[in-house]
Amino acid sequence: MSVLEIIPWIVASAVLLSVVWIVLVSWRNGISPMPTSKSVRLAVAAEVNRTLGYGNIIEAGSGWGTLGLDVIRHCPGKRLTGIENSSLPLWFSQLLTVLITHLLPAAVSRESLRNRVYFKRGDIYKYSYGDADIVLSYLFPGAMKRLAEKFKQELPPGAVVISVCFALPGRQPIRTITCKDRLRTKVYVYAY
Repeated sequence: MSVLEIIPWIVASAVLLSVVWIVLVSWRNGISPMPTSKSVRLAVAAEVNRTLGYGNIIEAGSGWGTLGLDVIRHCPGKRLTGIENSSLPLWFSQLLTVLITHLLPAAVSRESLRNRVYFKRGDIYKYSYGDADIVLSYLFPGAMKRLAEKFKQELPPGAVVISVCFALPGRQPIRTITCKDRLRTKVYVYAY
């Protein structure tokens, strides 16, 4: 068997292992990493921009990085740290960050993104939110329930939580936005 005949098997095996890995981590987490639609990303960015001044954004469960990267592109002066525990989406978001900050045309101002977005491995239930001005989340009801008490204990006064799809139990949002995507996705905004 020649090298050219082996390459498709290696690629197929890598894809299969990647899918199995994502399934196992998704099963452990209770949800798979979900990309957000453009209209949801823009709605979240608009809410982030309502928070005046310099903002330290923590994205709890950053997945593939598309939400965080779009928010940072549309929110000058803000800085985002994405926390993700699933390896493949984390690596993808890190690679996407490198590609965007090094390969984008000058018109998009890659310098404006550099040093403002960082994706790292972490446990969203153990991470400290004490320095967060804004927390972004696109999680599931069980995760929101687990984080509700943590946010109550750790978030500084004036902090904002922006949640895609799933409300924070026990809290009344100050705003609920219905996006214009085909799912009519809701974005919930909470003030602390």
